[in-house]
Amino acid sequence: MENPNIAAMAPCNPNAFNEVKAVLQYLSGIAGKAIITGQHTQTNSQKELQYIEKITGKLPALCGFELLSYSPNINYENSSAECLLEIDENRNTLDRAWEWAERKGLITFTWHWFSPFGSWDKGFYSNNTTFDASKAVIEGTEEYKALISDMDHMADILKPFCENRIPILWRPFHEAEGEWFWWGHKGPEVAKQLYRIMYDRYTHVHALNNLIWVWNSPLAEGYVGDDVTDVISRDLYPPKHTHTDLQPEYEELVRITSEPKLVALGEIGVLPSINQLSLTRIPWVWYMIWSNEFGSTAEWTSEEELLQAYHHEYAITLDKLPVLY
Repeated sequence: MENPNIAAMAPCNPNAFNEVKAVLQYLSGIAGKAIITGQHTQTNSQKELQYIEKITGKLPALCGFELLSYSPNINYENSSAECLLEIDENRNTLDRAWEWAERKGLITFTWHWFSPFGSWDKGFYSNNTTFDASKAVIEGTEEYKALISDMDHMADILKPFCENRIPILWRPFHEAEGEWFWWGHKGPEVAKQLYRIMYDRYTHVHALNNLIWVWNSPLAEGYVGDDVTDVISRDLYPPKHTHTDLQPEYEELVRITSEPKLVALGEIGVLPSINQLSLTRIPWVWYMIWSNEFGSTAEWTSEEELLQAYHHEYAITLDKLPVLY
C-alpha cells in the first residue's frame, strides 16, 4: 500500500516554513512503514496523557488540543452547567501546547467553534444556533462579517506559534460531511467554501505559514481541493475493542482525490490495530484517539492493547520522534 509518489509532495501553501516541509517530508517517509501515535486532550489536566504514560511508560508523538473556549462568541448566559464546565476546563489549554512544543512533539488543533452569532449552550452544534453558514460564504452579509471577525480572532491566537515557527496540523471545519456542526449543516459545498475562505485569509492576509492544512471528510463531492490540502483525514468511531487496519475506510477516503496525499485518522474512538497495520501497511500516517473515556480509560481500548501498541516497532511514540522543528 506504499505510495512512492507521496515523498515528492510540497506544502499547499507555497510560503510554508521549512519546519512545515520537514514535518510533511517526515510523514511522507513513514507512510506505510510506521504510524504516529496520537492523543487528543481538551483539559488543562490532560488526564489522557497521564493515563497513557501510566499504562505504557511512553507518550504519544502527537498531541491534540481543543480550542473551543477560545471561541469569541460563547453565549454564557444561556448555557448548561455541562457546557460551562467544558469551557472552564478547556481554558488556557494552549499553555499545555507550548509545553508540548518544548518537547518537540507534533501538535494538532481541533476547534469546536461556537458559531459567530445566534447560538446558545454548545453553539458549535447546528441544533444550538440560528447562524446560517450558507449566508456566511457570501461577502457583505452580516454572517460573512461575523465569520471573518471570528477567523481573525483565532488567527491572532495562532500567530505566536507562527512567530516561533512551530508547525501546527490544522484541521478546521472537521467532520464537514455531517450536519451536526453548523459548518456542515448547509451541506458539503458550503463547508468547502468556508474552508477555502479560511485558507485564503490565513495564508494571504495573516501569513500563518506554520499551518499544515488537514481536510477532514470522506465525501468526494465535498472535497475542498488539492490546492488547499496537505493531508486528507476522516473521523471514525468503531465499536468498543474493535481493532483493525481500517482498510475499507482508507480506500473510501483516498477516492476523494486522484492526487497522492498523506492520509490520517483525524479522530478515532479505539486504537487501530498496530500489529495488523504493520502487516498490511495501510499508510495511515497518524491516528488521534479522542479524549475523556476514549483516551483515559479501558472502556474502548484495553490496557493490554494500549501497552502492546505503544511498544510495537511500527508505532512512533514521542521518544522515537525525530526533532522536526
